[in-house]
Amino acid sequence: MSSNPHQRFYAARLAGTTVFDPLGDAVAKIRDVVVVPQPRTSARAVGFVVEVGGKRRVFLPITRVTSINPGQVISTGLLNVRRFEKRAGELLVIGDLLDRVVTLNDGSGEATVEDIALDRNRQREWELSRLHVRRLRKGGSLSRLMSRGETLTVGVSEVTGLYGTQAEQSAALLAASYQDLNPADLAEIMQELDAKRRIELAGELADERLADVLEELPEDTRVEMITGLEAKRAADVLDEMDPDDAADLMQELPDAVAESLLDLMEPEEAEDVRRLLAYDVYTAGGMMTTEPLIVAPETSVAHCLAMISREEVHAALASTVHVCRAPLETPTGRLLGIVHFQLLLRERPDRSVGEILDQDKVVLSPSSPLSQVTREMATYNLVSIPVVDEDGHLLGAVTVDDVLDHVLPDDWREQDEAPVTTGQIDLSEIARGTERT
Repeated sequence: MSSNPHQRFYAARLAGTTVFDPLGDAVAKIRDVVVVPQPRTSARAVGFVVEVGGKRRVFLPITRVTSINPGQVISTGLLNVRRFEKRAGELLVIGDLLDRVVTLNDGSGEATVEDIALDRNRQREWELSRLHVRRLRKGGSLSRLMSRGETLTVGVSEVTGLYGTQAEQSAALLAASYQDLNPADLAEIMQELDAKRRIELAGELADERLADVLEELPEDTRVEMITGLEAKRAADVLDEMDPDDAADLMQELPDAVAESLLDLMEPEEAEDVRRLLAYDVYTAGGMMTTEPLIVAPETSVAHCLAMISREEVHAALASTVHVCRAPLETPTGRLLGIVHFQLLLRERPDRSVGEILDQDKVVLSPSSPLSQVTREMATYNLVSIPVVDEDGHLLGAVTVDDVLDHVLPDDWREQDEAPVTTGQIDLSEIARGTERT
């Protein structure tokens, strides 16, 4: 990437600059700079928020920018048109950092940030380097507003408070350092934090990321965290959870709290959760997910393979495609059969699944107890079983991970190691129909 001779640009001055593609066509305008604070160095730029036609704001990665100069920014021409959303640990230079009051480390007082410079380092990364600030005059709030102090340029290391309070900075850095961890590992780390620290870290995580983490936490910790969030945020996170996990969490909340959160959730998501709450927790209806993979009989094998390959589809759900009559959302029309993914891999891509479905399927009723669910899974070596009503309409599917969550002890996530006897889960009592208390 080439840039101005000094390898530096100021964020506020760059705002509004036109972004051109390699052919010289204007494709967007710069609106902000996205940075991520680093644990031991200054914040590093990861991209720009740019405005494309129709005032839609999207993300332009810094790796797709080839030149930054006064009056123009040159990109490779490739733009992702998905609307920009901040990720955990990210900050907007203009939206979050400008106008912040910082404390000068030399003891001379406070100042307001008016612009921020980014320099290119030896690793060819852009990082925050200098702050153009205006001193706040001493006196009451009125005198501060009526008078303007002197301006000066200082290094980022010469002030404190740029990224918020010490707790906010620490939580943001913590979230940034854990951004590559899978949800289960992050949940294990959060479990070791105190309650206040957990809520601070949760505030830095995106709704979808926090939902994935909550699904991996013990019940008491999940309850503590969801009730510690502001109500609307808690509802947004519940919207992102799998309906069966959200329903399990709702079961642990006081009725009034659960009902208020359901009212704040998206209507469709709330409806799925309410439907699951109507069943006993240790039945197929209480364990099932209401979002299995569902297709019509005329759907092609190629389309089904594309569905199961999506990153957001859990492995157990991806094992089976359910072929139904319309409507294709639970509760569906009549369940015609299922197709396992291994069969899909062996068939022609253009063949319709209605020609290859397995009609001799194992199904459960929503009232089937946990003992029957585990017995059917063990007998037929299944990782997923459809749940249907008395008329054969698909209501959902119980997966092996749902069963394990109900078979294992409530505190299994907190146990350091398995028993030293066999290292296996004893399902004998469950298979005989013993009910949990």
